[in-house]
Amino acid sequence: MLYYLFEFIERQFEFPGASVFQYISFRAALAVILSLTFSMLFGKRMIAFLKRLQIGETVRDLGLEGQKEKEGTPTMGGLIIIFSTLIPVLLLARLSNIYILLLLVTLVWMGFIGWMDDYIKIFRKNKGGLKGRFKVFGQVLLGAFVGGVLFFHPEVTVRSDVKTPSATVEQSVDLNIVKKDIKATLTTIPLLKKNEFNYHNLIAWLGLSSQFTWLVFIPIIIFIITAVSNGANLTDGIDGLAAGTSAIIVFALAVFCFVSGNINFASYLNIMYIPNVGEVVVFISAFLGALIGFLWFNAYPAEIFMGDTGSLTLGAVISVIAVIVRKELLIPLLCGVFFIETLSVILQVGYFKYSRSKTGNGKRIFKMAPLHHHYQKRGFHESKIVARFWIVGILLAVLTVVTLKLR
Repeated sequence: MLYYLFEFIERQFEFPGASVFQYISFRAALAVILSLTFSMLFGKRMIAFLKRLQIGETVRDLGLEGQKEKEGTPTMGGLIIIFSTLIPVLLLARLSNIYILLLLVTLVWMGFIGWMDDYIKIFRKNKGGLKGRFKVFGQVLLGAFVGGVLFFHPEVTVRSDVKTPSATVEQSVDLNIVKKDIKATLTTIPLLKKNEFNYHNLIAWLGLSSQFTWLVFIPIIIFIITAVSNGANLTDGIDGLAAGTSAIIVFALAVFCFVSGNINFASYLNIMYIPNVGEVVVFISAFLGALIGFLWFNAYPAEIFMGDTGSLTLGAVISVIAVIVRKELLIPLLCGVFFIETLSVILQVGYFKYSRSKTGNGKRIFKMAPLHHHYQKRGFHESKIVARFWIVGILLAVLTVVTLKLR
């Protein structure tokens, strides 16, 4: 809203300084400040409000040290992250940008799914929360919507080399290579010099034209969103882990969005230029500020938990940003903490079932899954576990950003 207001003021009155709102860097910096300030101010009132309503976490007895002390800690703190992101974005971003609209839908929709889960747990006294199939259905529906918009919307383009015929002096046909904004399901393969991959190649061998690429593109987007959203949900098990890890990830994604949306940086780095994607930096900045502000209250010992309202939303937003900036193949590296946490659960459950079928006695690889609980069982304090997971997350983020040049 402020973006359009200052644009109008500059156009009509030529007011000095109004043009500063045209710069993404300025609006991104302002978004961080606003979201951080709002989350810290709103967070205090949110915690007090939830305490008055006695909306506290019910902790299952897993035999972990310090676990019972968390009983009654307010949950649904993901609302702090959601509102602290929404307000700066609505004020500062260009709301006509298709990528901003997609991210706003993602934020609100997955926030609603997570809120429903928390609501059922707290107010309906049902520890299971929203049934798993309904959560997955919500994630699939979001994935189908995001995939459909990215595939069919005319404003979702990339700038690529296009061969165009031109007549020479001798009237013979020559081919000129020019840069044009085209509709294409291109993505980036890390570490390769010629690193553009078209999803159409997955069905080209069937003789199908590019207009049918959505048959593979949309299911892939659904899988990515569902996997990352659930991975973030599994990571949210100890104070500050999910929020801190997510903040590191979205900072790296901000770098990708900034360079991919700036034609000069994209040309210098020889990477794919994506028109209009630079605006996503404003959204990411607001999201980052909200996460850091939430960490003020969620760091050990936590005054509030994000609940599924926050954790499901974090993963969904991160995955959609990665898909928008065409870096979804980097998710296993960038979101390595989420990936390891999810893998630990899959290995634990899979090996337990396998060993029980073979010997009649189920065995475990880890003392407990997800992985952070394994280290708790080994006697590590949760603040040390969180700090070390953050360090691993920073290392993975740096390695991810390095792929911009390491090819």
